[in-house]
Amino acid sequence: MATKPPTGDPVQDAPRVGPARHTAAGLPAVAHSLAVARQQMGVRRTAQTLLKVNQKNGFDCPGCAWPEGDHRHTAEFCENGAKAVAEEATLRRVTPEFFAAHPLPVLAARSGYWLGQQGRITHPMYLPEGADHYEPVTWERAFGIIAEELRALASPDEAVFYTSGRTSNEAAFLLQLFAREFGTNNLPDCSNMCHESSGSALTETIGIGKGSVSLKDLHRADLIIIAGQNPGTNHPRMLSALEKAKSAGARIISVNPLPEAGLERFKNPQTPHGMLRGTPLTDLFLQIRIGGDQALFRLLNKLVLQTAGAVDEAFVREHTHGYEEFAAAAREADWDRTLAATGLDRAAIEEALAMVLASKRTIVCWAMGLTQHKHSVPTIREIVNFLLLRGNIGRTGAGVCPVRGHSNVQGDRTMGIFERPPAAFLDALDKEFSITSPRHHGYDVVRSIRALRDGDAKVFFAMGGNFVAATPDTEVTEAAMRRARLTVHVSTKLNRSHAVTGTRALILPTLGRTDKDVQASGKQFVTVEDSMSMVHASRGNLTPASPHLLSEPAIIARLARAVLGTGSATPWEEFEKDYATIRDRISRVVPGFEDFNARITHPGGFTLPHAPRDERRFPTATGRANFTAAPVEHPELPDGRLLLQTLRSHDQYNTTIYGLDDRYRGIEGGRRVVLVNPDDARDLGLADGAYTDLVSEWKDGVERRAPGFRVVHYPTARGCAAAYYPETNVLVPLDSTADTSNTPASKSVVVRFENVQG
Repeated sequence: MATKPPTGDPVQDAPRVGPARHTAAGLPAVAHSLAVARQQMGVRRTAQTLLKVNQKNGFDCPGCAWPEGDHRHTAEFCENGAKAVAEEATLRRVTPEFFAAHPLPVLAARSGYWLGQQGRITHPMYLPEGADHYEPVTWERAFGIIAEELRALASPDEAVFYTSGRTSNEAAFLLQLFAREFGTNNLPDCSNMCHESSGSALTETIGIGKGSVSLKDLHRADLIIIAGQNPGTNHPRMLSALEKAKSAGARIISVNPLPEAGLERFKNPQTPHGMLRGTPLTDLFLQIRIGGDQALFRLLNKLVLQTAGAVDEAFVREHTHGYEEFAAAAREADWDRTLAATGLDRAAIEEALAMVLASKRTIVCWAMGLTQHKHSVPTIREIVNFLLLRGNIGRTGAGVCPVRGHSNVQGDRTMGIFERPPAAFLDALDKEFSITSPRHHGYDVVRSIRALRDGDAKVFFAMGGNFVAATPDTEVTEAAMRRARLTVHVSTKLNRSHAVTGTRALILPTLGRTDKDVQASGKQFVTVEDSMSMVHASRGNLTPASPHLLSEPAIIARLARAVLGTGSATPWEEFEKDYATIRDRISRVVPGFEDFNARITHPGGFTLPHAPRDERRFPTATGRANFTAAPVEHPELPDGRLLLQTLRSHDQYNTTIYGLDDRYRGIEGGRRVVLVNPDDARDLGLADGAYTDLVSEWKDGVERRAPGFRVVHYPTARGCAAAYYPETNVLVPLDSTADTSNTPASKSVVVRFENVQG
């Protein structure tokens, strides 16, 4: 049997600290995965569930968006994937009796870890105005409350419809259709906080805001550069792809302020050799200062330009635009300024250059370590310059590889979850459904918070996610949410957002990926898109946690009927009964999904078209791949301060906290830690084990404080520090965002240390 959920909140600010690890996965990962799974699900349910994860006839892991290969292992999941599945398929339940026993102030005082450990929500719950307890409510009444508030708005733009990455293609398509038929483009999503900088940079430079490589490309690359990404913690199944690439002769450069166990040595639990010895992955570790990546790639580009025969002149001539302006800017790169910005030494950069010049097929992978800075978009554009110079886009084994986080975050955007949709998409949507979509831009995440704060938005509806914990400037965000007339969360489990409510609030419990979905026409499946543009089916196999749950498509369809009424000609009831009818409509609206229902029956799904990858055709404004020339930027650091990056522990996924340990970094039993280079710590008087408040500094002069963090001496880059989110989101100013993409600059926060004790 599964254990009962914890009744007391564990202390999270008194961690034990030991030596960091230099290997990832292996037997400890297997043992920990199975222990968590048994604790949450029991032995029988563990076997019933884990053997279906990421299988062609099973369900897509609710964790990361890393793709699966054609030939899949029986255990096609990682440690964090097993934890994600266990928490969704848990036997623990959050019933109306739970809410009766836990008033809102009590829930608000609990940690996110404790809330998540309570289990699956079983009934729709309603918080009336002035009440301090959620109470059970019928689905009909719940939809009536939402309809009442939406119809009372002075404008449809006073409503915000947020989506997390776990939402299926079918649900995402219905949500954006409902929002646009209602009259708004206010469709923020988690991409706004994570990879919006990637989409902005790639759309401008190559014409499509997605990566250009497949899993097979990684296996065939000569050189893989991994910048601003911790795959051992965030995308562990990527390590097996890197292992395969290494076995074929690839070399790997890691660019990161922190050494990461997963990129040092990978012990593949799926092979005897992996379990016993493992594979060293990184050939060259460039321990860069936070935010120095643009300077690094600019200098590499200068050095490539200076090397005879290094530039693919035929590719540049036939397929690119803006080369001369870019080259002129690149030739201005300066060694001294680059070394100061990056913290690297000349020999290391020259070694990297030699590896670049020896490679005919190069891939650059990145994640939020590159996307969450003020200058993130020009940084990623500089990476595109780097690849274009040697013809490394549209070539087998080469290309751009932004590694998306959540399982279907890329699919959400493909389905139209975007506050700035292309006119061609809206034209196709309007033609298919005989509606008139709004053409003005809607709110992204940051603008949504401002609108709620300023009273310009009054209803907040979230399809999954944990908005309050995921967003920046925690105190501002929470105050903004409390100004709403109504907050609604479609959820599987409790999280912090349920305790920070508008005047009224609803929790609508939904099916998870692991749950069997049966509608009027029979058993249903949904689809997702992975980080490399593969679309495949996901079929749950477990009896739902409660008979009172609805699927996400059913929730949206019923909500649309309640709000739009007989004035809508859209067949919402038909969509709820049979998801194939949704896919038929997607096939006529979204390019690449033609004959969707037939193609999705192919085991493993199908790959969406990608013009730069498939044809070396670049659908940009110039009709070519665009070189760009932006000034080189990097964060400036005042004396006595450090540059803080937020990051995940190994025991979490996004804002979901699975446990209080970070095994790879040697931290157990707590999360309020700040990792500081020992030399910086000495200069600042921060003893190992001391406690301190982190105070962020930004141009608005507002003090943002995160108190009570244990100092951990750790081999970070000089001038840099790191701490876990969401605990440090309070330090990220709402208006500190990336240029162009408006993504919160969570990876470059200037902090000082106060109230040092111990």
